[in-house]
Amino acid sequence: MVLQLQVAYNPPDLYRNAHDRTLREIENVRLIVFLAVFAVTGCAIPGQHLKTQSWKYEPATPAEQSLQPRIVRLSSQVVASKSVPQSQVVSSNTTLDDQLRNYEYQVGPRDILIFTVWDHPELTIPAGEFRAPDIQGHLVSSSGDIFFPYVGEVHVGGNTLAEIRGNLTSRLSRYINNPQLDVRIAGFRSKRVNVTGEVVQPGFFPITDTPMTLVEALNLSGGPSENSAIQKVTVLRDGKKLSFDMVRLLHRGDLTQNTLLQNGDVVYVPKNSFFMTHVMGAVINPGTIPMPDGQLNLAEALSSSGGINEDIADASRLFVFRNEPEGAAVYWLDAKSPDAMLLATQFGLMPQDVVYVATSNLARWNRVVSLILPTIQSLWQTQSFIDRLND
Repeated sequence: MVLQLQVAYNPPDLYRNAHDRTLREIENVRLIVFLAVFAVTGCAIPGQHLKTQSWKYEPATPAEQSLQPRIVRLSSQVVASKSVPQSQVVSSNTTLDDQLRNYEYQVGPRDILIFTVWDHPELTIPAGEFRAPDIQGHLVSSSGDIFFPYVGEVHVGGNTLAEIRGNLTSRLSRYINNPQLDVRIAGFRSKRVNVTGEVVQPGFFPITDTPMTLVEALNLSGGPSENSAIQKVTVLRDGKKLSFDMVRLLHRGDLTQNTLLQNGDVVYVPKNSFFMTHVMGAVINPGTIPMPDGQLNLAEALSSSGGINEDIADASRLFVFRNEPEGAAVYWLDAKSPDAMLLATQFGLMPQDVVYVATSNLARWNRVVSLILPTIQSLWQTQSFIDRLND
């Protein structure tokens, strides 16, 4: 009887063991399915992304291969090689120094001269209480002549004050014993420069007996505006264009970027349409970031665009597209690495660089290039055409 009970009890034990094995198998299957789903959806979860090896070296299609630029991973060595050396030594401008030292104003048409002859008030036009100096003087005619008592017509155009004084003294000595004569300019009207473009107060500014340099002309116009590109200031003179970089002058002490202006010069400060950096992709505020004084690093560009959008960005794939003489280049920064921000603050951007932050659901590097590079190349070509028109 006991034996029968034992036999009757065995089937349930066998059933229970089989049931337990089935439950374990089901749990294993559920775990495998869960891991598979997690692996597939990981790319779309912030902070989860494919490893670099799975997208950087993936074989490209023939169409994508034609778009592959040169890829450079940012490192301290790369940043150091791309840094622009800034000399601390002031560059002298001996030519300008000599011009300023020997500068003398030459009288021209429409200038107004005032003469004083000591002990001969009849030869000096009296200055009334309410008469401006430019009203009481001698107006130089369009031919460069003035009329002076006793002497008559005197040509003064193109002469300095010393030359005019000597000429009149010599001619007055025929009528006056040892004349003591002085001359000065009451109104500077014959020479001027035109400052135009992106300055606070564009306009015409007279050249006086104090020499006017490019820097002084910009100061007279109130200085460059916020939208100016002082790296490409030009001076139009006699049909020729002279280019000057005010950043090199102001920040590096390169005095060769200053010049003495002449009558009829046109100083043009262009708008800052070239010295820009474009920020695209998974950032808070994508758009165009100006480069103040032509200087901007990668960290500043990201900060100006509101920073990386953590909800959709893959911070390990931050790219800088640059149009270099040998072709398009892409500088890649893994912003999740410990030294990323240090490298970003040291990596200086160039005008028309395009900063692109990839999204977490974009798995293939080839797809990034095929989608982004044609647009960027079109941007570069358009800007190059605009620059040629401005030149």
